[in-house]
Amino acid sequence: MFDQFKAQIDESQNYVDDFLDWFWAFLPHLITAAIILVVGLWLIRIINKWVHRFFQKKDYDEALETFLQSFIRIGLKLLLFVLVITQLGVKSSSLVAMVGAAGLAVGLALQGSLSNFAGGVLILIFKPFRVGDFISAQGIDGTVKEISIFTTKLNTFGNQVAILPNGKLSNENIVNYNAEQTRRDKIDVGIGYSSDIRKAKEILLEICSEDARILTEPAPEVYVGNLADSAVELSLRFWAKNEDFWGAHFQVLETLKARFDAAGIEIPFPQRQIHMAQPAGK
Repeated sequence: MFDQFKAQIDESQNYVDDFLDWFWAFLPHLITAAIILVVGLWLIRIINKWVHRFFQKKDYDEALETFLQSFIRIGLKLLLFVLVITQLGVKSSSLVAMVGAAGLAVGLALQGSLSNFAGGVLILIFKPFRVGDFISAQGIDGTVKEISIFTTKLNTFGNQVAILPNGKLSNENIVNYNAEQTRRDKIDVGIGYSSDIRKAKEILLEICSEDARILTEPAPEVYVGNLADSAVELSLRFWAKNEDFWGAHFQVLETLKARFDAAGIEIPFPQRQIHMAQPAGK
């Protein structure tokens, strides 16, 4: 019984000795890998700062700058990972096989992310919008704040940040309100059937001529858009620069109400007339 117990102790001691031998042999590789990791992260941080300063000095598209910085940062970290794993004793052939298997598994699991990456590349190539443009996409309106590898950030009118995946964004409809330098506005206003149509049209054109933000070429136009149930609907159309568009739009709305009131032109509200029929014999 004692001999069996002693044999077990000797076997355990052999395991411990083997582990210690392996540990002391592996320790230099572990220390080297740790040094490579620390120094590599420090170098990546320095390179990222250098790349950021480089792009600041160049007049490149802001979206391209953001995309390339993200791509360089991720690429350098992947390279560092390979160096650390190799230093720990993983053979290059085994690493290639492992990366291939992992790539297949990750590719199947992250099909959406790969689609978003491809969408980001397409956005940078075809440039349907740039950073600073006001766009409408996927039911969201906002100013493009950042275009990264996988997503695009919009700053909405309420100052919220909307994050849209690049995959869907590159394959769905996009309205870019800043693609052209000017925009055309369309304001519909109804006047009463007893009001003077010509006078109302003159007032609308006068309002446009008095506002320096409204372009004279193409000239503003007013049409009778529809003969509705309770109003004659006039359609005012004018052009303005993008930066002046909303200011001119709201000013025209406010001024036309005051001018119509002063000229006695009625802006009717929906109403219904009810005729009560008298019963026969009364």
